[in-house]
Amino acid sequence: MRKQGVLAGGAAAVTVVLWASAFVAIRHVGQEMSPGALTLGRLLVGSVLLGIFVFTRPRRWPARGDWKLLLVCGLLWFGVYNIALNAAEQHLDAGTTSMLVNTGPLLIALLAGMLLGEGFPRQLVIGSVVAFGGVVVIGLSSSHGGADTWGVLLCVVAAAAYAIGVVAQKPLLGRLPALEVTWLSCVIGAVACLPFGPALVREVRPSTMWWVVFLGAFPTAIAFTTWAYALARTTAGRMGATTYLVPPLTIFLGWLLLGESPVLLAYAGGVLCLGGVALSRYRRMPATQVDRPDSKPLSKS
Repeated sequence: MRKQGVLAGGAAAVTVVLWASAFVAIRHVGQEMSPGALTLGRLLVGSVLLGIFVFTRPRRWPARGDWKLLLVCGLLWFGVYNIALNAAEQHLDAGTTSMLVNTGPLLIALLAGMLLGEGFPRQLVIGSVVAFGGVVVIGLSSSHGGADTWGVLLCVVAAAAYAIGVVAQKPLLGRLPALEVTWLSCVIGAVACLPFGPALVREVRPSTMWWVVFLGAFPTAIAFTTWAYALARTTAGRMGATTYLVPPLTIFLGWLLLGESPVLLAYAGGVLCLGGVALSRYRRMPATQVDRPDSKPLSKS
């Protein structure tokens, strides 16, 4: 079990780093491509790469009842989320966008507590509040000082689509492999975005093609798969809280690669994010196991 926990933590870390890089890449390439075209290109690349892995191993196809949740996940998280995010980054810098989108974990914790029966553990609630406070501090220290109203609204749409998609995905991962759930959701999102095909053909060029490939291969194919792997081994609330690490990483990468320099207050927000995530994921040892070196492990019921 401990090894599984380490692997799940490593998968979550890969997801966080790649998703942080996505905010910066979208901010850069979004100056040359429209939101819909960029979303379609990213999802097509992700679908092809994930499909190669899916069809080289035994598959467990979804039952009829699973398709409703797959449609919710694919249309909202892979479709609406990406379009809204891409559009938002044409109005806001990468750091501010990631801060606003990361109101999503609070929605995930709320929805998972109500719909998935995960409840509202005290440490998760406190950790989420602390981490969200860090996100707000980062937002207040935005290098641009203010936020475009339309950009903020788009971020709210993206956060809601993200939260609903995660909650819809969680039950699927108990019945289907993470790779297949990710691939099918990605394909559904790509099909929904096909109307943007003409725009993609017009806008893609050598200077943007490699960015689209990067977004499809790393923050989509790899990061969404490692996310699903980790989500299958923990609660939706805890995984959602882990993504509070994305804003401080995005702030750093935005400063390094785009010249969007954060102020000192952003670093304080980053510390709060780290502390909140650590608190939300901390699990106290059972009382029967603490300070009892002579005790035997509890048998499984």
